[in-house]
Parts: sequence; C-alpha cells; structure tokens
Amino acid sequence: MPTVALFGATGALGQSIAAAFSGQGQAYRVVGRTQARLRQAFGADPLAEIVTWNPDSPACVQAAATGIETLIYMVGVNYWQFELHPELMRKALAGAIAAGVKNIILIGTVYPYGMARTQPVREDHPREPHTFKGRMRKAQEDLLMQAHAAGRINATVLRLPDFYGPGVEASLLHRAALAAVNGGRADMVGPIDRPHEFVFVPDVGPVVARLADTPAAFGKIWNLAGAGVTTQRELVAEMGRQTGAKVKLRVAGKAMLRLIGLFNPFMREMVEMHYLMTDPLIMDDSALQRLIGPVRKTPYAQGIRQTLDAVVLARQPDSQVDAMRS
Repeated sequence: MPTVALFGATGALGQSIAAAFSGQGQAYRVVGRTQARLRQAFGADPLAEIVTWNPDSPACVQAAATGIETLIYMVGVNYWQFELHPELMRKALAGAIAAGVKNIILIGTVYPYGMARTQPVREDHPREPHTFKGRMRKAQEDLLMQAHAAGRINATVLRLPDFYGPGVEASLLHRAALAAVNGGRADMVGPIDRPHEFVFVPDVGPVVARLADTPAAFGKIWNLAGAGVTTQRELVAEMGRQTGAKVKLRVAGKAMLRLIGLFNPFMREMVEMHYLMTDPLIMDDSALQRLIGPVRKTPYAQGIRQTLDAVVLARQPDSQVDAMRS
C-alpha cells in the first residue's frame, strides 16, 4: 500500500514527482479531481494507485489520505481565483490530520517574498508580498507552518521559480518552443532581456522525493533555484540554434497585458505579477543542498533540447509515434 500521496498530481510537477518515486520502485497514490486525467497520466504505471477527490470537502480529503504517511500538495487553482489557496489548504490540513498523515510538503512559489531586497534571495528573506496572489500564497504557507508549530503535522514548503520542460504548457517559454519547431510567431511576456531563472521540471521530482525522506526538512521552508541566471531571450536564441530557425517573437509588456486582459482573465491577472519580469528575484538554494546534498540541475541547453524534442513528438501522427517507441 502506498505511504505517499500526490494531491493535485496531473500537472507537470506531479508527473515529475511520480516518476521519481516510481524510479525508486516505491508505490504512490495520485489524487485528483478527474479519474480520466489521472488514468491518462498514470494508468500505465503499476505502482500508481489512482484516487479521486473533492478538495472542497475535508471528509473527502480524509478518505483520499487514509493510510498515507506523507502528502505532497500541489493543488492548483485558476489564476483569477487565488483566494481559494488558503481555503483549500485549511480543508486539506483538516482532512489530512484526521486521516493520521504525519508529513505534508507544499510545492510553493516565490510570490510570498514580494519584491527582492537582496540578490540572491535566501529563505530568511522577509515575506512582504505586495500583490494579492502573494498574500494568498503567504496565507497558505502560514496555515501549514502554524499546524506544524502546534504539533498537528510535520510540514515543509519547497519554493520554486518559473519552470519549463517537455510538455509544460504553462511555462513562459512554451510558445517560443512551439514557434521554434512549427514556425509562426511566439507571444511572450516581457521584457525578455532581464535576468531570470528557470527550473527544469524533471529535476524537481528527485528533490521532492529526497525531502520526503529527510526528517530534518520539516518545520522549515526551502528554496530550489534554477539552473543559473539567464534571460528569456538567451533561451529563445538557444532554441533557434538547435532548430536552425529564426524564432519570431511578439513581446507583451505591462501595458499590453492590461489591454489583452480586457478580454482574457488570465492575462488580466498577470498584470500584478509583472514585477517579476522587470525586477529579478533569483533564489539561493545553498541551504537545501546542505540538507540533502548536491541537486541535479539540467543545463539549459539540454533542457531546451528535451523540450523541443517533446514538441516534435507531439506533432507526429499516432502511427509514427508508435513506430518511434517500438
């Protein structure tokens, strides 16, 4: 029976974490809202136990967490519904504690830091979010760490920067990868020449698996930095080098986001987070590496190669894909 459960498992991060446990031969439970999506993502893995849930119901959370020792929480909400983050965390904690879960790991973001006072940003940097999304993420973290302080559950947070990788459609770089392979013009959020960092999604799973097996990780918050400081333009240029294509770009700044946001709720919500594009926030993860040892970080050129390969594979007819896999 699995002792670890991935709540909100169907996204790219969930699949990376599942692959890490599966690679260790460890059974795991995947929990999500829709059985069809769970089966599509994990149905081929005999180590995966598939469970559906309703995150609005603590009783449903309890049922989904029964028998679990460690719960990895990466439940997403619509970008325009961030007020749900603390509400869902409160219900998840109630259900998990009632089920006897010992440990919970929240996959977090840089949003609670607010504007960077120093570079790089360590875990002891003040949490001063000036945005609504940052405040909601901070409230989510506070609920978790207060439960730990009260002795109700062991809790930790792993904060990630922006991410990219094969099939990661939510990445800032996804449209550029499509344009590099398929042609056309890529819409990007700029400025694209400012320092930035990205974590390669397949690198995240092994880190989470190690955290889950490290008792000293709990009670603290940890940063996982990207593979180094770069820019979006540098990574798009790397895509062009690898494909031989000139990648055409259309870059939207804050004013353009406001305009597009009149018709697109996702773009409208990106306006308040635009500071992350103009005022870099680069993380220091030396504390994490002291805790669990060296962390594998795929170099950007290799990560871009794998990302582009996935785009090529996705456009192949099913017959060609089957032939390539045989």
